[in-house]
Amino acid sequence: MSGRRRLAHEINVVPYIDVMLVLLIIFMVTAPLLTSGVEVDLPDAPAKPVDYDSENEPLVLTVKSDGSMYLNIGPDPKAAVSQAEIVEYARIALEERPDRPVAVRGDTAGAYGDVVRGMVFLQQAGAAKVGLLTDNEDDSQRAGR
Repeated sequence: MSGRRRLAHEINVVPYIDVMLVLLIIFMVTAPLLTSGVEVDLPDAPAKPVDYDSENEPLVLTVKSDGSMYLNIGPDPKAAVSQAEIVEYARIALEERPDRPVAVRGDTAGAYGDVVRGMVFLQQAGAAKVGLLTDNEDDSQRAGR
């Protein structure tokens, strides 16, 4: 009996740590890609950044230079939406969270009228206040624009 080995009651956690580190790297790389949405060239302005918490994600309507509009909520945030879809999806989101921030991202080369139309659609959905998103001038100068 003295020659038998005793069983160790320990869990080897090294493989679990390796898997967690790989997952952490994957999430760190993909998270910025998921939040960018539709690419537009925002106008430069010396506006102060607004911080949003993760629990109260803002409702953002993106207006491209060709006048097409995209919502960051709904079935496909990268698919263009019609006026009726904007009003419907925004209304549902605002009924769910009435204090949700609402903003419009308008392309610099786009028509001012398209941005205003998007703001009107959001107001029809029940948004009391609609903000405009811009690039910070300091960030643009650092990036070499």
